[in-house]
Amino acid sequence: MRSASRTARKRLVAAVGAALVAAPLLTACGSDSGITINVYYAPEQVFDKVVAKCNERANGRYTIVYNKLPREADGQREQMVRRLAANDSEMDILGLDVVWVAEFAEAGWILEWTGQNKAEAERDVFPGPLSTAQWNGKLYAATKNTNVQLLWYDKRVTPTPPRTFDEMITTSERLRDEGKPYQILLTAAEYEGLVVNYNTIVNSAGGNILSEDGKSVVMDQGAVKGLEILKRLSTAGVTAPDLTAAKEQQVQLGFQQPGGKAAFQINWPFVYASIQTANPELFQNLGWAQYPGVNPGEPSKPTIGGYNLAVSSYSRHPQEAFEATLCLREAESQKYQAVLESLPPTIQSVYDDPTPVDPSKPADPKNNPTMDQAYPMKDAIVPSLEDSAARPLTPAYQNASTVISTILSPPTAIDPPVTADRLRRELQDALQSKGVLP
Repeated sequence: MRSASRTARKRLVAAVGAALVAAPLLTACGSDSGITINVYYAPEQVFDKVVAKCNERANGRYTIVYNKLPREADGQREQMVRRLAANDSEMDILGLDVVWVAEFAEAGWILEWTGQNKAEAERDVFPGPLSTAQWNGKLYAATKNTNVQLLWYDKRVTPTPPRTFDEMITTSERLRDEGKPYQILLTAAEYEGLVVNYNTIVNSAGGNILSEDGKSVVMDQGAVKGLEILKRLSTAGVTAPDLTAAKEQQVQLGFQQPGGKAAFQINWPFVYASIQTANPELFQNLGWAQYPGVNPGEPSKPTIGGYNLAVSSYSRHPQEAFEATLCLREAESQKYQAVLESLPPTIQSVYDDPTPVDPSKPADPKNNPTMDQAYPMKDAIVPSLEDSAARPLTPAYQNASTVISTILSPPTAIDPPVTADRLRRELQDALQSKGVLP
């Protein structure tokens, strides 16, 4: 049976979507100029409404067409890489995972942002997310949405959240001994989710995996400390049995399962809406905090996720593509998707916007919410973004990520000094690979 909250959410999407795209009918039949701007982007629930709003604003000068890429990131990248390698001029705007910008820029597949377009794309953006759109000191994309993982917990079990990994592990051991929910759930399968957690722990320890320019391997003491923490976490008896297979969805389902053993989960903000629907009792006692740190008294430096929008070097209409991109990721568009899809904005002022998602109507928590009403976890997201760090920026990131996830899996087998030496050797080989892997 469809839940009442899910039904209400769908009604909100429909109502606000209609308000967002309301405009004179003369623009409804498409582009008067015949110019089509093709956007290739991941599937999202309401991005089509944002596209429709930007088409209305274009007033017939061009028409944006939303071409949905595969849901999985690897499939998205593969489709774009193959078409760009063939100089495909039908691609105009590209939705890039934050780790792909350096790769695509180095390959010459995306255009640099300059002049007024650059100024507008950089205006009021958090420095951390902005860094993911840059390569070699130049801007190659506009930030659309960002993401940072948070620590989610049940306030009935732990009224005060732990601030460090050591504190969290110790708390979980105590809860286990008391016969209470105790498990720490996080992504540790052999894929990017494991790399993200390791990168965050390393950054929080003040360490580095690669050099700032992405050309050499560092693997300093902070990186070794990250290995030590992963080893302790995975062998302390405080994680779920499926730790080495855990991805975002499994972590989410394990935490929100009624009567489960989880006390904590580390995951992205999308889980907020899921818990609200799946386990209302837990939702009433749901707490969130910044990602656990490493050193007492020092904040963590969570790894940035999200998407950027870039203009293809092969676009036949780059001027229109830049204009359309700015509309698709402007403050109004980011707030709309934050409220309806829990996608964290990259523009700082959006978090303080007091107006509801449809400003033409009175605010209502269920039918027309403000950011405060629909996004209460922003109190943890904003400071997380202020302290955030990007993944290692390198055109060879895909290779580097594969090496890291392979070597760190399973975390129970980590031998910090030995594993660090292996990472140094194999990451250096990954950085020296030439070309872009399809």
